[in-house]
Amino acid sequence: MPRPTSIHVCSACGHESARWAGQCPGCGEWNTLVEEVRPAARRPSSSGGAATRRAGAVKPVALSEVVAEERTRLSTGIGELDNVLGGGIVPGSLVLIGGAPGIGKSTLTTMAMANLVAAGRRTLYVSAEESAEQIRMRAARLSAPAALSIPVIAETDLSTVLATLEAERPEVCVVDSVQTLSSTELTSAPGSVGQVREVAGEIMRVAKALRIAVLLVGHVTKEGALAGPRVLEHLVDCVLQFEGERERTYRTVRATKNRFGSTNEAGVFEMHDHGLVEVLDASARFVSEATGAPGSVVLCAMEGSRPLLVEVQALVSSSELVPPRRVVSGLDRNRMALVLAVLGRHGGIGLGAADVFVNVVGGVRVDEPGADLAVALAVASAAKRIALTGEGGRPLACFGELGLTGELRTVAHADRRLAEATRFGLGSVLEPDGHRTLRGAIAAALGGEPRMAAA
Repeated sequence: MPRPTSIHVCSACGHESARWAGQCPGCGEWNTLVEEVRPAARRPSSSGGAATRRAGAVKPVALSEVVAEERTRLSTGIGELDNVLGGGIVPGSLVLIGGAPGIGKSTLTTMAMANLVAAGRRTLYVSAEESAEQIRMRAARLSAPAALSIPVIAETDLSTVLATLEAERPEVCVVDSVQTLSSTELTSAPGSVGQVREVAGEIMRVAKALRIAVLLVGHVTKEGALAGPRVLEHLVDCVLQFEGERERTYRTVRATKNRFGSTNEAGVFEMHDHGLVEVLDASARFVSEATGAPGSVVLCAMEGSRPLLVEVQALVSSSELVPPRRVVSGLDRNRMALVLAVLGRHGGIGLGAADVFVNVVGGVRVDEPGADLAVALAVASAAKRIALTGEGGRPLACFGELGLTGELRTVAHADRRLAEATRFGLGSVLEPDGHRTLRGAIAAALGGEPRMAAA
């Protein structure tokens, strides 16, 4: 019997090393190598020769001869979630839902399971973090009467969960969470790289064999990335990112990977006492709350294929710190630094001795270059203390990407952005087709050049 070998696995990237090191050779993170005991591989018998160890050949099949089975998706009863998934849950698929603690992952999955139970689907809720009593209390708070009919087990042992899946054979199963399940065949602690890899692999094997759709709830790191090895994201069919701030009511669900649909969709929810509520017209909420004060501008953004109007606010104040502070919420910090550099070099507004604060109101996060112009105009308005208004005194709307030479670049779906602005009475929109440079856009917005594109 070969002796077990000890290896060190990085908890951030999954890199394996024979010896411990302070810094991971694979990703460069510090203090992430964890020791794991793994049985040594058996040596192949030398008597059989190479021919006995070689697997049999497989005859290739042309794609035209492959029969593509049409899969009927299972609707969760939550339109925003179904839209992000591509029309519903595909039987036999694995969906990984990640998000910060308290963001509403368990609430979302419980609501989806309640709707599936009400539709007559066989379901199972596996909780490795909470007791059955805790799940019942959360289900009682929801506005879905069928939530109390969800079958549930509170179990952390992987073999028990797999046996239950094979015995019950549900159509949809929730595992909350994948980092807290563990296999007794491994000596490492739950949540380690080896445990997460083993748990996800075994659940995938059973789910594919029995055509069970599995929703895996995953933890995230303090940087917002999914915890565990990167192989976890490669194993699953769909990765959903649940974003938002616990102090705010709005939540956003995005698909960063989807083998059965598009990754360009996003769903918007609002957290209430009785659960998550779909926000079908988020633009109306944000536009009605736009202040129109200096430092405020409306951004015509895109959430997937859906236009969304959000308010971007900026505050510029003199600083006593070196270097001055740059604080951003709802936008990429590096992107804001780029915009401020272009604004100082090509817009004529230097902010080297000022603190700059930029915020997307409502807790919404915008990850697209079309927000560059909105950030630049909001900062310019705050620095000059001039309010940005469009026709009829309505808030000014804009969109566009900034180039490093000060030019405005076009962005995708300009027609949808303009149509959304028109729907809410924002008759004038600053956009790249009306102005080719940042300096011209600033002059138009601050009153020096009243040329704006009609929406």
